Amino acid sequence: MDWGLIASNLVHDTIVFSTALIFASLGGLYSERSGVVNIALEGMMIIGAFTGAVITYAFQDSFAGGAPWIGFLAAGIAGAIFALPHAVASVTFKADQTVSGVALNFLAAGLSVYLTKIIFNGAGQTTTLSSVFGKWSIPVLHDIPYLGHAIFEAYPTSYLAFIMVFFTWYLVFKTPFGLRLRAVGEHPRAADTVGINVKKMRYMAVMISGALAAWGGATISLTTTSNFSHNTVSGQGFIAIAALIFGKWHPAGAMGAALFFGVAQAIKSLVQIFGLTKYVPTEFIFMLPYVLTILVMAGLVGRSNAPAALGKPYDTGSR
Repeated sequence: MDWGLIASNLVHDTIVFSTALIFASLGGLYSERSGVVNIALEGMMIIGAFTGAVITYAFQDSFAGGAPWIGFLAAGIAGAIFALPHAVASVTFKADQTVSGVALNFLAAGLSVYLTKIIFNGAGQTTTLSSVFGKWSIPVLHDIPYLGHAIFEAYPTSYLAFIMVFFTWYLVFKTPFGLRLRAVGEHPRAADTVGINVKKMRYMAVMISGALAAWGGATISLTTTSNFSHNTVSGQGFIAIAALIFGKWHPAGAMGAALFFGVAQAIKSLVQIFGLTKYVPTEFIFMLPYVLTILVMAGLVGRSNAPAALGKPYDTGSR
């Protein structure tokens, strides 16, 4: 048995499965760094997966290889728009942010399936896409034994996700925008005193969050599944929230946690290679990512320090 090949496949699959989680956890970071809890990452991912699949289907005959990119961009726009009600409820009307997020999750799940049945003549899922993202191989580096396949042969969305990690780190910690974002999440009253528009910053953060989470959902439908159905996202938005908390609201930490949860999903293929499904029920194997999520949250959530104003509506008149 070629252990090098097995390890190479494990790393490769980990990157594939982690991509959506990286996008979604980064989305959650923007929202929660501004002080707005975003439980709706799951719903935003569902909207992104649905929009990406439907728009790509609409353009695949006309634009061929460009259709997935059109669908991907459309998914980001749809996610930002879908996040707007959460911003209105949480920031303007000061509603309970958790309740608002849960409501959006239910709305996304029902609305996406309803629209799918309307568009595809009663079918519960979209037609399998003929135009989806293919894997990009980096010249020369791709030829490195084992390592080439593991790291340097991936979907373009995976490369983009890692770029977004660096971009988010730079934006949040090295720019005036990031300073204002963190300020309204830590001490909105002080930020308001020095002239920062707290409501505007939180609106922007929530909509950016929606766009990134939707990209995470679109990544799934435009790479591994090639369609959209009711179980395309399957709780990955909640795992992304766990990755964000596990990563202590830091881009690099969120990426590391996403990779950790991605390993749990990648192990499923290794289990099949070793033939362990003869001894372990398949249902238990599919439970692994969610069990790990619970264990990590139970063991580490108490040690993570959230932004001080997270979940606390700000009333301008209270200063």
